[in-house]
Amino acid sequence: MTEQFTVLWLLFAMIVVGNIAVLIGLQWGKRRKTRMDFFIKQLAFADLLVGLISVLTDIIWKTTVSWHAGNVACKLIRFMQAVVTYSSTYVLVALSIDRYDAITRPMNFTGRWWRARALVISAWGLSALFSAPIIFLYEEKRVEGKTQCWIDLGSPTQWKIYMSLVSFTLFIAPTLIIGGCYAVIVATIWSQGGALRQGPTRDTRRVSSRGLIPRAKVKTVKMTLVIVFVFILCWSPYIVFDLLQVFGYLPKTQTVVAVATFIQSLTTLNSAANPIIYCLFSTSFCKTVRNAQVISWVSGWCATNPHHCFGTGAPNSSTRTTVTTSLTAQSSRRSGHIAMLHSTSRKRVMVSLV
Repeated sequence: MTEQFTVLWLLFAMIVVGNIAVLIGLQWGKRRKTRMDFFIKQLAFADLLVGLISVLTDIIWKTTVSWHAGNVACKLIRFMQAVVTYSSTYVLVALSIDRYDAITRPMNFTGRWWRARALVISAWGLSALFSAPIIFLYEEKRVEGKTQCWIDLGSPTQWKIYMSLVSFTLFIAPTLIIGGCYAVIVATIWSQGGALRQGPTRDTRRVSSRGLIPRAKVKTVKMTLVIVFVFILCWSPYIVFDLLQVFGYLPKTQTVVAVATFIQSLTTLNSAANPIIYCLFSTSFCKTVRNAQVISWVSGWCATNPHHCFGTGAPNSSTRTTVTTSLTAQSSRRSGHIAMLHSTSRKRVMVSLV
């Protein structure tokens, strides 16, 4: 149990610290704000809520064992957990649609900011809509002698229908939309690149006059593709495993429970991985985060006052060097941790998701 709490707290810290750094860097950075920054900010906000609402609630629940917040809080918290889970997915869909628009119509600047905001509002609206049934399905129940915030659909057929709908709305439909967008994006980039390789004909000059796809946009497409790939990598094992389990293709053994525990951890780890992807693809973004006024002020204050920040002795040159080295080592270690959430049964796995 101690190891589980340690992993949960590490996962919580990675999600919260990473996504807060992204939000601060984008909000107070000095570089010009782009639509890509707007979508990254929305995705970071959704991922931050995953940590604050889903992971933190799971930590508290594992500490108390029983549910003590009442029936209203049970419905409300489960609803919010579902909303932030859906929003993290559908904001990514909105980002993919925006990249599709940016690549296929690179010179059409009219109303793009309005469309970007409309896409994000739609993403959150759909998240709330698909999460609404949670309010009616979850309630306080006595489970093995303890009060829990639980869902009990009764017959296996109802579980199959429920999990099929969740899988479709949470993963299958978004993946199909994202896949369609990037199929067109890749075809567009390939066709324009092929036209240029054939030489400066009249058609290619016409394309050039209309505006070629800037390298910066192509780079954002590559970064978004990696984000999408990590999303599919983290979520597909969970969805496939749960569908196999609910349709009775997996036996109820301790090995299956252990595998479910590991697979479930991948879904939340996705929210911790996105800030790392931003920095890997954009050194300027990392520089913006480091140079953000709030982060620079805190870092500078801690460097000159390590005895306040870290409980060390009087500040001096060697102490500052040690503190900086320690922070770098801690950051490196954090990025390597893989979080694993506890799951004891098929229903408990489903509880954590929706």
